[in-house]
Amino acid sequence: MKKVKSILMAIGLTALSLQSMAQNEVIPLWPEGKVPSSIANKVEEKSVTDATGILRISGVTVPTITAFIVPKEKSTGAAVMICPGGGYGILAASHEGSDLAKWFNERGISAFVLKYRLPDAKAMTHQHEVPLMDAMQGIKLIRRSAKKWNIETDKIGVMGFSAGGHLAATLSTHYNMGAQASEEAKPNFSILLYPVISFMPEIAHGGSRDALLGSEKSEELIRYYSNELQVSEKTPTAFLVHAMDDGAVPVENSIAYYLALKKFKTPAEMHLYPKGGHGFGLRTEGKGSLVNWPAAMDGWLKANGWGK
Repeated sequence: MKKVKSILMAIGLTALSLQSMAQNEVIPLWPEGKVPSSIANKVEEKSVTDATGILRISGVTVPTITAFIVPKEKSTGAAVMICPGGGYGILAASHEGSDLAKWFNERGISAFVLKYRLPDAKAMTHQHEVPLMDAMQGIKLIRRSAKKWNIETDKIGVMGFSAGGHLAATLSTHYNMGAQASEEAKPNFSILLYPVISFMPEIAHGGSRDALLGSEKSEELIRYYSNELQVSEKTPTAFLVHAMDDGAVPVENSIAYYLALKKFKTPAEMHLYPKGGHGFGLRTEGKGSLVNWPAAMDGWLKANGWGK
C-alpha cells in the first residue's frame, strides 16, 4: 500500500512539475530572422547567478517573453509584463523578474517576464529605439493571445524596476509616438519600482541614460526620454515605490512622474519609504517599513479590479 502511495505521489508531483513547465513558456518576440534594427554581430548572451541568487543576463540580442499563466479557474483576467532592471547593461531577471511573476500568479494575475534587447551599437541600429520596440511588441503579443491565456484585453499592465522602470514609463508615455506608434501597445496601468524616469541632469541616472542613448546622445533625445516631460492625458495610471535613501536613482524621479500625472488628473498612487536603498525587489528584510510595499501594491491591484 505504501508503495502504491509513493507511486501515486510521484505521478502527482511529475504532473505538477510538467504543468508548471508548460505554464512557463518562453516565446520569441519577433519571427526568426525578422528582429527589427538588428545587425550581424558577435555579442554573446551570458547568464550568471551570483552568491545572493540574483540572475544577471548580459548581451541580450534575441528578445523573448516568458509566460507565467494562471489557470482559467483562478484567473482575475489581468496580466502584467515585467521589465527587469540593470542600467540597460544587464537584466536582473530573477529578483526583478521571475520572483514577481510568481507573486502575481499567487494572486490570480498572469505575468510575462520581458527579456528585452540591451542597447549595443555592435548589435543594432539606433540602439535607443530598440528596448521600447521590444516592450511594445511584448504588449501586442499578450493582447493578441489574450483569449488563449484567459486575459482581458483592458487589464494588461507593465511593471519595471530601475532602468526597467524607465522602459515601462517610456512605454506608458511613448506608445503613441514615433513611427512605431500603436494603441495596441498601450498598457492599461504601470507599476514602477525605484524607476529611472528622467534623463535631465538634475536627477538623471547617468549610467542608464548613456547606455541607452550611446553615441546618439543629444539634448533632444535627453528630453525625449525624460518621461516626466512626456506624460499626457493619455498616459495610464501608475503605482510607484521608491526609497528616500536610494543612492543610485534619486527619489525625485518617482516624484516628478507622480506630479506629471497629477497635472493631468490621472489617478496615481505613490509610496515613499525612508529606508530601502536601491534594487530591493521583494527582498525587504531589515529595511524598516519598506516591508509593507507588496501589501500596498496588493491593495491597489484589488481596488482597481486587477487582483483578488
